Formats: sequence, C-alpha cells, structure tokens
Amino acid sequence: MQPKELPKIIYLRCVGGELAAPAILARKVGVHGLSPKQISADLAVATQDWKGQTVTCKLTIQNKVAKVEVVPSASNLLLKELNLSPNDLKKIKNVRQKGNLQFDQVIDVARQMRSRSMAKKLEGTVKEILGTAQHIGFTVNGQTPHDICDQINTGELKVPEE
Repeated sequence: MQPKELPKIIYLRCVGGELAAPAILARKVGVHGLSPKQISADLAVATQDWKGQTVTCKLTIQNKVAKVEVVPSASNLLLKELNLSPNDLKKIKNVRQKGNLQFDQVIDVARQMRSRSMAKKLEGTVKEILGTAQHIGFTVNGQTPHDICDQINTGELKVPEE
C-alpha cells in the first residue's frame, strides 16, 4: 500500500459565487496535478453564501483531491450579519457601507473570529471587531464603534466571558 502524501494548503482570494479565472488558478493548482476548471467550479459552489464579497478560501490538497473551505474575514462576517445586497465589485470600488449592528451581533462575530484573534480575552476580540466595523462604516447600537470601545474600557458595557 502506498503511503499517503502530506496535505498541501493553498489560500486563495476569490469573489463569492463567481467562477475564478482558470488561467490564474492553473499556476497554483496545476503543479499539484489538479484541473483549474474543476477547482474554479468547486470554489464557486463553496462561496455561494458570500455572493458579491471577496472571501478567502483554503484549498487542502491531498492525493490529488482538493477540499475547499471558506475562511471568512471579520469584515465578511459583519457584512453577512446585516444581509446587505451584494455589490458589483468590478464596477464599484472601495464602497463605504452603512448599517447598524446590535452589540449581540458583534459578540457573535467575535466568537467566530476568536480562534484567529491575538487577544487574550474575548473582550479584546470584540474590540478588534469594533475596529473593523468602524473601518467599514457601521454603527453599533446607534453609536460609533469607538464610543462602544470607550464604554467597554470604562466598564459601562460588559462583554460576557467565553
């Protein structure tokens, strides 16, 4: 019996729900003996929930079989929380979104991002997510995310423990 080869991991950024260009994928996956057209179709199916957003995908290649996994960023998760309509990324660049998040939604996103955060506590991860929300242009409970961070620092607003 032939020993299993070690898995190879490739990270790709692609637009959700759209076919990626096989010419670009050929350079990355062709070396591993995979079909770029098939990988493009797999990526389109896996990113269907993230339609219109640029999302990171993780390809795990083992024994000439690729497994696609979506690794959303904090901004992707925040945009999904508000269910905003997808933008046409080819026509409009650097769009400032408008929306109002609830603090519970921010905590939910922080829990999802907890494993990739550098913060020691969930409170630090919540502050990271609030910084992302401020950059996107969202408000939280009708206030700017910076004001919410100040309330967390002073103790007015409590972040639940993990």
